[in-house]
Amino acid sequence: MGNFDSTLTSKGQTTIPVEVRDRLKLKPGDKIRYVFQGDRVYLRVKNRDALELAGFLHDPNRKPLTVEDMDQAIAEQVADEDRRIADDWDRHQRSS
Repeated sequence: MGNFDSTLTSKGQTTIPVEVRDRLKLKPGDKIRYVFQGDRVYLRVKNRDALELAGFLHDPNRKPLTVEDMDQAIAEQVADEDRRIADDWDRHQRSS
């Protein structure tokens, strides 16, 4: 984990640090979405076509999940991610 900085050019462009590109497996042409939630901005990377994911989660030996189970798993993941991002932000603020 770490903090990585970049500079905004006069044309509104920036370079994503190599460590971030490597960790996110970014390559030229990948799409990045900026998601605002309150005073935070999240980057979402789209570097896979949905068709590439066909059958990705299929496991014939696994019992199907209920919609409630899926909702619970999603809620837990979102809460974990929010805590992680908040912790990262707090560490960044303290080190600045």
